[in-house]
Amino acid sequence: MEAAPASPPHVEQPAEILVPEEPVEISTRMRPGEWTEESLLEHVEDYKQQIREMGAKESQIVVNVERTEAGAARVVVSWDRTLP
Repeated sequence: MEAAPASPPHVEQPAEILVPEEPVEISTRMRPGEWTEESLLEHVEDYKQQIREMGAKESQIVVNVERTEAGAARVVVSWDRTLP
């Protein structure tokens, strides 16, 4: 006779996980050769969509893309919750 699988313990979830005043940020760094302009745009769009799904309005989404002289890139997409 097989034992019934154990049910996960009940964990009380907070009403809101994100603190309203704190910004939310998704970022990545890519080394030279790991990205193209097209893949960079795809990362930005993917990160913006994730921020939208969290509840950000388009006017609250801030995008910062930095490219180094060596060919690396850093992408930061954030939700500035202080913006209207």
